[in-house]
Amino acid sequence: MKIAFLSTFYPFRGGIAQFNAKLVRELQKAHEVHALTFTRQYPKLLFPGKTQYVAVGDTADAIEAVPVLDSINPWTYCRTAARLRQLQPDLLVTRFWMPFFAPSLGTVAGRLRKQGVITISILDNVVPHERRPGDDILIRYFLNRHDGFVVMTRAVEAELNYYKRGAQYVLQPHPVYDHFPAPMPKAEARQKLGIPQDKKVLLFFGFIRKYKGLDLALKALTRLPSDYWLLVAGEVYGDFKPYQQIIDDYRLHSRVRLVLDYIPDPEVPAYFSAADVLVLPYRSATQSGIMQIAYHYHLPAIVTDVGGLAEMVEHGVTGLVLPRTDPELLAAMVRDYFSAHLREPFSQNMQKRKKRYSWPVFADALLALYHRLKREQTSRS
Repeated sequence: MKIAFLSTFYPFRGGIAQFNAKLVRELQKAHEVHALTFTRQYPKLLFPGKTQYVAVGDTADAIEAVPVLDSINPWTYCRTAARLRQLQPDLLVTRFWMPFFAPSLGTVAGRLRKQGVITISILDNVVPHERRPGDDILIRYFLNRHDGFVVMTRAVEAELNYYKRGAQYVLQPHPVYDHFPAPMPKAEARQKLGIPQDKKVLLFFGFIRKYKGLDLALKALTRLPSDYWLLVAGEVYGDFKPYQQIIDDYRLHSRVRLVLDYIPDPEVPAYFSAADVLVLPYRSATQSGIMQIAYHYHLPAIVTDVGGLAEMVEHGVTGLVLPRTDPELLAAMVRDYFSAHLREPFSQNMQKRKKRYSWPVFADALLALYHRLKREQTSRS
């Protein structure tokens, strides 16, 4: 079978590019797969981070993807569709995580679909975390140009069914990011990051955005004894001043270790190995690639019960689920986690359960959906 995958790939950085690379490698084991990517993903004016590209020395998988699609140049939409028609794929796979990409990816998918190519999109979100005028129109435009969808949580499933009744889809959880280096001894990791060995360390990892609740983690820290530390690792998207204000007002400087930059793959083990627990006090969520890194390192998490995030953590089994975004409640749950010595049993349970989140299982679910759609297409013709 011939598969075309149009999305973000190396040299673009980030979890979505890493996910796509892992899925391509899995599909290539049995199929001919062509990866196509953006010539321009985001205009500089709209990108909140420092760079969209993999840094020199990063070990990201250098998928050989053809750069062809400019997200804001309609001329390239036609050119990309023409390039794909020349490949004559059986299946076109796209990825959707925000309405901004609906015109480019939706137009290309719609043109291929008219040629009889089955089009499937993997949906990270249907509704974006930060809404903008016109989102609903763009979402429907994109969805209506695809035959089927892969959703990774029930929260996204509900969003899809709201916007496209009768949609054809499969629900398959986000696989584990198992391409990262092996864990380090905790003592070595803490020495590398400048964290005392005798502290209880909470990890907040990933891009820092308002909806992810770093302020809640900082306020929870103010309610915990001085031997509790917060390790914050990730590039800031937006303004860091509100978080710095909390650090200054509560004099948390000696208890917060800030690494406000994108963490390249080779450096990730130190952060997950140094920590005792991952904290994700998100205000909204669908799924989290950060949780799938945590599964790789068997690091339990405390998460809020929002969107699909709680679907990835079994309360009392692989982590703890906070019923609401309350710093006092978060602090109490952190104390319970350490006083009950939950790290080891939760880690063991994560190790047992992570087989559910494998790349072969995800690829099989995608292909099963394709075959179902193909049978239906054939029966109609």
